[in-house]
Amino acid sequence: MKQIIECVPNISEGRDEDKIRIISQIVEEIDGVKLLNVDPGKATNRTVITFVGEPQQVIDAAFLLIQKAQELIDMSKHSGEHPRMGATDVCPLVPIANISMEECADWAHKLGERVGNELGIPVYHYEAAAKEEKRVNLANCRQGEYEGLSKKLVDTDWKPDFGPAEFNASVEKSGATGISARDFLVAYNINLNTTSTRRANAVAFDIREAGRIKREGDTLSGKVMKDADGNPLKTPGLFKAVKGIGWFIDEYGVAQISYNLTNINISPLHEVFDKTCERAIARGMRVTGSELVGLVPKKVLIDAGKHFLKKQERSTGIHESEIIKIAIKTLGLDELAPFNPEERIIEYMLEADANKPLVNMTLTDFADETASESPAPGGGSISAYCGTMGVSLGVMVANLSAHKRGWDDRWEEFSNWAEKGMEYQRTLLDLVDEDTNAFNKIMDAFRLPKDSEEAKTIRHNAIQEATKYAILTPFKVMETAYNSMEVMKAMADFGNPNSVTDAGVGALCARTAVIGAFLNVKINCGDCEDKAFVADILERGEQLVDDACAQEDEIMKITNSKI
Repeated sequence: MKQIIECVPNISEGRDEDKIRIISQIVEEIDGVKLLNVDPGKATNRTVITFVGEPQQVIDAAFLLIQKAQELIDMSKHSGEHPRMGATDVCPLVPIANISMEECADWAHKLGERVGNELGIPVYHYEAAAKEEKRVNLANCRQGEYEGLSKKLVDTDWKPDFGPAEFNASVEKSGATGISARDFLVAYNINLNTTSTRRANAVAFDIREAGRIKREGDTLSGKVMKDADGNPLKTPGLFKAVKGIGWFIDEYGVAQISYNLTNINISPLHEVFDKTCERAIARGMRVTGSELVGLVPKKVLIDAGKHFLKKQERSTGIHESEIIKIAIKTLGLDELAPFNPEERIIEYMLEADANKPLVNMTLTDFADETASESPAPGGGSISAYCGTMGVSLGVMVANLSAHKRGWDDRWEEFSNWAEKGMEYQRTLLDLVDEDTNAFNKIMDAFRLPKDSEEAKTIRHNAIQEATKYAILTPFKVMETAYNSMEVMKAMADFGNPNSVTDAGVGALCARTAVIGAFLNVKINCGDCEDKAFVADILERGEQLVDDACAQEDEIMKITNSKI
């Protein structure tokens, strides 16, 4: 399986569109690298660039980007609100698929060595790539920022991990670069109805892990309290793995709190948002909206949307696009600029090229494609879609029940049923295209060459493997459609009585999906030479058909008794 890492370089240029375009697009010169997002900020004079690919390709692309930024950005002339120390200020690597953090750190070291040796840029490794404890925290590595580099580089405690330990003419222009391996970091800004940086900072200090410096009498004018070593004592903030600072954004005319959420499992974005709202109100301010910088994992917005739906005592068993819409509106992510989930959620960007031509069609196009002379989509895909529509009706009844007047105390019960139904729906939708893919695998196997005994053997084995896959795919449709009938039975039994016939129709669709998919299982079994496998799958298939028919009978009795 392919190893995939994400690279999120932050360059110290957010105003010159030509420079940003040239620097960001250079990564596409490396085959296999996909540029996902370019997010410039004028006030911060900083751009966050996101691209993904296999490790070696990503490292090659990152090197080109850092080289181009060194060429086009002069740090001696740079100004901006965000802390920074170099033309490419930071270049973190994030494990995405089939790769460990330790492996990512190794790749970060390879990149750092190349940047230091070939480009003459001082490199500090931080977070999981740090080579000593005090460098784990980026804030330590960046302390003093660009303006303090001339002294920092000659300090033996802060000798770069790679590159020159001197502030020469080249470094004066390029600054230093931090290169790391880290978990997914969510850069998140919350907008306030104030122009006061001091008041924004006060809220940030309440929230962030580092908190605020302790003072005698807990007043701003009080003397700083220190430990035995003379270090200032701090009162920790409310959230672990959260960094935060207040600043004024001239571009928007408001103060913001800029957060870095370094572990969304410990400190979810929606909890930070809620508590920021609470603390802002306590200080006479109000949160007006927020903004995400760069890309975000889908989980962040799904978790947020579900959180806000639960606060409203609404069902969370709805399509993820609706859940994300609730998150966007509640967080005010579209206050300062339009927020398009398709362009801002990393999974959507990675899935943009996914091979799902059928489920992305309109209903009319899907029907026309089915009616065409092409053999696919066929009965297997239609069975999967029939099952999808069946469980969708069950979910609809659950959601209507969750929102029924007088049943407010039962919303969570029905929400759980709706969520369970949506899981079945997603699986069945995937199987619509997968059944057609399974058919195509058989066709591809038959097209393999047979001009030698070895080639014939390879072709024969490929045909048998593809045939098994073409049996197991509709069998999964059978299992999923049958299991989904639990939702329709529950909704017919104790769901909104005004929608009982919808639950009944859903059961009919599910039963049809089971029987229809079994026809595909049986016809493909005729070409499978593994007789033990065939005997087992046919026996289990017959049982699923019997169970589905029995379940349908029971649901229809309940339905008819309530009409």
